[in-house]
Amino acid sequence: MVLTGYQAAGTRGRALIDGAHEIKMHGRYVPVRAEIVQDEEFSVHADADELMQWLRALPAAPEALYVVHGEPEASEALAQRVRDELDWTVVVPRLGERVRVG
Repeated sequence: MVLTGYQAAGTRGRALIDGAHEIKMHGRYVPVRAEIVQDEEFSVHADADELMQWLRALPAAPEALYVVHGEPEASEALAQRVRDELDWTVVVPRLGERVRVG
């Protein structure tokens, strides 16, 4: 099995990379019988520079931008970069925090 890109902590992908002998799927534990290979050069996610380029191209600044993906340190770093470079209101919600939109 080839896993591409970064495998975040707490995911099945990370467990596989870390050498798990079984993983939980659909409520039951399944033995890992595959050879696991990680391709760190490929990612399906934009990097910070690409995200900033996309944000700059928006026709207007949003009322608030919520960063809800990524490791906490990376999310905070991106939020601060947006604040510094675009002067937008940016929020990194805490785990379980609810935000009313609309």
